Amino acid sequence: MSVAVVTGSSRGIGRAIARQYAADGCDVVLNYNTSREAAAAAADEIRETTDASVVTHQANVGDPVAAADLVDRAVAEFGRLDHVVNNAAINEHVFTPQLSPDAFSRVLDVNVTGAFTVSKTALPHLREAADDTEAAEAGPSIVNISSRLAFDGAAYECHYAASKAAVVGLTRSHAQEFAPDIRVNAVAPGYVETDMTDATNDEADKRERREQIPVGRLGQPEDVAEAAAYLRDAGYVTGETVQVNGGQLMR
Repeated sequence: MSVAVVTGSSRGIGRAIARQYAADGCDVVLNYNTSREAAAAAADEIRETTDASVVTHQANVGDPVAAADLVDRAVAEFGRLDHVVNNAAINEHVFTPQLSPDAFSRVLDVNVTGAFTVSKTALPHLREAADDTEAAEAGPSIVNISSRLAFDGAAYECHYAASKAAVVGLTRSHAQEFAPDIRVNAVAPGYVETDMTDATNDEADKRERREQIPVGRLGQPEDVAEAAAYLRDAGYVTGETVQVNGGQLMR
């Protein structure tokens, strides 16, 4: 079976992606930072509903040593690595006058440097997978999770929007550098209902957002997971960022 590392996969979008990859035949390494119980529950769910093997690994990917250890754990556990999903991210709603340099850097450390370090450490293992004749036809892949805010910004979270724009640039650069062996793409979700968004949006907020979305509903983690799975298997697609926002931002 192919092996996938999904960062930030104890809940929300990352959990849905890990579940989708497992259902599609990948063994999965679930990564979490502080949500140990949620990660264990996600792992149990995958074991109960798929034939995949799954392990959990604690790592703050904003720490380069911990991010590299995550990849090493995956290879030690399964003997190979075929796919990486850089999903781990942090955010807080802060206007620029109240935003400290340390808080700005902390978001970039996790959202950008984490994706860079995981991808860099995974690179030799993904290239080995590309040489494996038993590997999937589409070959190894990296899928980075960006955001709609990378393209239209956000007045109250410039550090998050900037980090997600950097993820798009990282995606395009790595797609060129890692070709032809490894494809690198990104997904840019719009508003997706998760426990994180539930904590900052009441029903009135959600209703207003829903009215702004052409398809007439809010996004679900599974919508992003489906796009990530498509990019994993799309052998002639690299360097692209797929918008998953119900038409709220059309490009």
